[in-house]
Amino acid sequence: MKSAIRTVLIVILLLAAAGGGGAWYIWNGMLPVAPAGPAVTFTIEKGMGSGEIADLLEDKGIIRNSLFFKGYLKWTKEGASFKAGTYNASPGETYDELISRLNQGDVIEEETVVFTIPEGFTAKQIVGKLAAAWGREPAEFQRLIDTGEGLPAMDALGIPQEDKLRHRLEGYLFPETYELVKDSTPQEVVEAMLGQLEKKLDSIPDWQQKLKERGLTLHQLLTVASLVEREVVVDSERALVAGVIYNRLDKGQKLEIDATVQYLLDKQKERLYHKDLEVESPYNTYKNPGLPPGPISSPGLKSIQAALEPEASEYFFYVTKKDGTQGHLFAATYKEHLANIEKGKQTAQ
Repeated sequence: MKSAIRTVLIVILLLAAAGGGGAWYIWNGMLPVAPAGPAVTFTIEKGMGSGEIADLLEDKGIIRNSLFFKGYLKWTKEGASFKAGTYNASPGETYDELISRLNQGDVIEEETVVFTIPEGFTAKQIVGKLAAAWGREPAEFQRLIDTGEGLPAMDALGIPQEDKLRHRLEGYLFPETYELVKDSTPQEVVEAMLGQLEKKLDSIPDWQQKLKERGLTLHQLLTVASLVEREVVVDSERALVAGVIYNRLDKGQKLEIDATVQYLLDKQKERLYHKDLEVESPYNTYKNPGLPPGPISSPGLKSIQAALEPEASEYFFYVTKKDGTQGHLFAATYKEHLANIEKGKQTAQ
């Protein structure tokens, strides 16, 4: 009897000792790593599970044992809201501190570059803007904008490859204010601008159906929009000017748009002379019927919408007012147009 009692007591003592040792092992494994050295940088990629994150934290020396961290996450029902990104964490942080940081997405703020492409900027102007913003040689951006080489969006947008185009991506680089990480490559920068054009187009209800109804390609639409962008300042006139352009195209009349000639000049002129209008180029709408080979600038959303939904009228001509409003006088006949030109001179300030 005494022997049996002694055996039971020994077993209880052994179990208690084992339990205590196991508890001590778990407790020790869950303690923060002893603070040592600078903070550690680690990156959580999109799609990583809490188990993978726990293993990463152990590999980086931020926690002692990933198995215990996984168990703690399961016990506290955490881990499902961890956010991707690059973090800094110091050995010595508690589980709760790490969990809070990962839940909040307390990531390292990457240095960024902010740049603005104004509406109506040409590819040449955009190249200068990007080169200055990133401190790179203009040729790095120029090559991409001229060829579109290696850019996934080329097929999605159906950007044509034609010998007559001065710059293949002219008109497709949406004018906007961008903020991109400082180490973005020229390709990533250009892709962001093409992607923004896709987003803006998709913001127009049924734009593809409307384009089809007009019998235009996206390239032609952006070409018309770019003409509107360079010709019009007053927003309320954009759709009306687009309508004039389509009226001339439908009639087979040359567009005779000054902006297409200005596009060919190294420097913009306040006034074009007859010799300027004689320059040989497929972009010169004074010498060639129809649209130029492609856009002459990057049109904003308002000009794109105007080209997609022009205002119907009987007008075939317009001339800029000389009263400082930057608006236009419209005419249905050439005789009326000449009268408007004289009227404009009389109202000049």
